[in-house]
Amino acid sequence: MAETERKLVKRSDKVAFLGCLDDLGVTPTFNRMRGFTTLSQSKNPAEYSRRYVDEDQEQTDVTGYSPSFEFGFDQYAGDPVHEEIVDILDNEKLGNDAVRDVVIVDFSQKLVSPANSYKAVKRSYAIIGDTEGDSTDAYTYSGTLRTKGNRIVGSATVDSNGQVATFTEGSVSL
Repeated sequence: MAETERKLVKRSDKVAFLGCLDDLGVTPTFNRMRGFTTLSQSKNPAEYSRRYVDEDQEQTDVTGYSPSFEFGFDQYAGDPVHEEIVDILDNEKLGNDAVRDVVIVDFSQKLVSPANSYKAVKRSYAIIGDTEGDSTDAYTYSGTLRTKGNRIVGSATVDSNGQVATFTEGSVSL
């Protein structure tokens, strides 16, 4: 049997786009999350563990997930994503005012059509600030994106500059 060709998936192949709201605070435009020094995901599984009286080992089942992303970025003036997050954190917004949709586009999984389309997942996250200004070189912000809804599988079409994505819900074929 011939070995299947393997290709390394780079970190830069999985790119996040934040839903920045329009001037009316309604319709999001998914802008690329640039300038982030950290954007790592934790799955945070919920577990149900128990040990039965007739067995020596413990049994564990996964009963749910609560994914989150730790983030950190160097603030750039004029960047719509930075402005959106900074507005939430600096103005200490609460509840739904601090929730935004994020689309993760997997550039390693290109779709047959339409052009510039890739497998993607969308989910709502609460933006929770942690620290700001902890660098002497650039003004920085950090925090956590905590899940606020179900994961929606679909596809994303990315503009020719790779800066704006349009998400479409539904099954995809590679």
